[in-house]
Amino acid sequence: MAKITFSTVKAFIRKNRAALYINVKSCFDGMTDGCESRRDGWQLATEDKTESKSSDYNDRTQGITGAWFVGSSRDYFTPYAGDGFTGIEITNSCGRFILAVKETVNH
Repeated sequence: MAKITFSTVKAFIRKNRAALYINVKSCFDGMTDGCESRRDGWQLATEDKTESKSSDYNDRTQGITGAWFVGSSRDYFTPYAGDGFTGIEITNSCGRFILAVKETVNH
């Protein structure tokens, strides 16, 4: 498989937006000043409707609730396959999450 880049992730999101799922494994918690584990499981990716004063907020979330991209080559992307889903796992200093679609069963 070719190296996964941020452009690859953005294309994956665009192509699969209607059927995209997210599984947030950990996220930054200001109370502990670090990343905390999450066990929310797979959820249909919803649109992040946060109104931000920063013009680059949507670049950081790609419009998906629970997603956060740090940018500046500090996001790490790996292919994901498991639990009946295929997609991309994203890890950075703000947490770890998976963006994926349900696998199709070919009979």
